Amino acid sequence: MKTTDSTEQTVEPRQALAESLAEAVAAALREDLEHQSRATLIVSGGSTPVPFFKELSQKRLEWSRVDVTLADERWVDEAHDDSNTRLVRTHLIANEAATALFHPLVNDADTPEAGVDALEQQVGELHWPASVVILGMGGDGHTASLFPDSPELEHGLTTTQRLLAAHAPSVTQARISFSRQALLDSRRRYVHVTGMDKRRVFSTAFSSDDARELPIRAFMTEPLSLYWAP
Repeated sequence: MKTTDSTEQTVEPRQALAESLAEAVAAALREDLEHQSRATLIVSGGSTPVPFFKELSQKRLEWSRVDVTLADERWVDEAHDDSNTRLVRTHLIANEAATALFHPLVNDADTPEAGVDALEQQVGELHWPASVVILGMGGDGHTASLFPDSPELEHGLTTTQRLLAAHAPSVTQARISFSRQALLDSRRRYVHVTGMDKRRVFSTAFSSDDARELPIRAFMTEPLSLYWAP
């Protein structure tokens, strides 16, 4: 993809992907805000969505009527380097989107088990179904904090509660995560991934019938769109 100003420049594929996804999400939020008072946007953390966050934050829409939260979060203080809350506040709740209302998935409780009930009540007050859910995916096929080696995976895939505490041997920090049912309670779902390895994992999951091996498989129902770049 190319853009022309005074000189011709090539747009890096991952940046072009971020721009395309931001356009789609902004259009979806505008569409829903035409006929409802508020819209809910659920995003994922990590390094992949940062360019997307920056692009989306510059889109013009009625951000003061948008509630933003995370698909999952590490149970760490917001000042911690691994905090997705910090990531979202820095890169998304800024520019045009500075007036959006952000709902962190962490509180002052010592553990996610101790904090989950209060957060369950908090997210239950958001506008459902969510307008947009952005899902990431790890190389092991996990999405949100639904890890294939997590003792809570079965609960996360089947519970009617919106949130659950989550742990897994493959990760160092305790987590809190939206459940499968909560994430499917949405009008639009986008999987945002980069790299050939993750493209192969996604393809394997698509042809699989076991979400316990590759949890992203549990979300491969309509409507779902894949946003991918090498």
